[in-house]
Amino acid sequence: MRCPYCGSPVILRSADGIYRENKNNTMLYVCSNYPKCDAYVKAHPGTNRPMGTLANPELRTLRRTAHYYFDQLYKSGRMTREQSYRWLADRICVPMSEAHIGHLGEYYCKQVIQDSRELLGAQARHGPGERRAS
Repeated sequence: MRCPYCGSPVILRSADGIYRENKNNTMLYVCSNYPKCDAYVKAHPGTNRPMGTLANPELRTLRRTAHYYFDQLYKSGRMTREQSYRWLADRICVPMSEAHIGHLGEYYCKQVIQDSRELLGAQARHGPGERRAS
């Protein structure tokens, strides 16, 4: 695997030194050019499978925000969890088995944020990493 940002090889390593705390012994796929190239993705616990694609800090923030609003679709009772994943799959034009925010790029993250907020209406608040308009 190669880093999509700088083209360097990607290595599987402990999150020690990247995460402030790593009590769960999290493993990451990290650009070998880290920290100069700050791209990584978490591995599924107990496996070597990446949870998505490598992401730089900006994309990681967008993914967290997209997940926040997406999760509100079912946590608010607006949809069931299955309905929300079906909605996501339809929105990004993939089968449900591939509907994962960890695979989204900037464009689709922004679309999921916008569309989730619209569906949530007045319930939508500022998500993690977002600034309030002044």
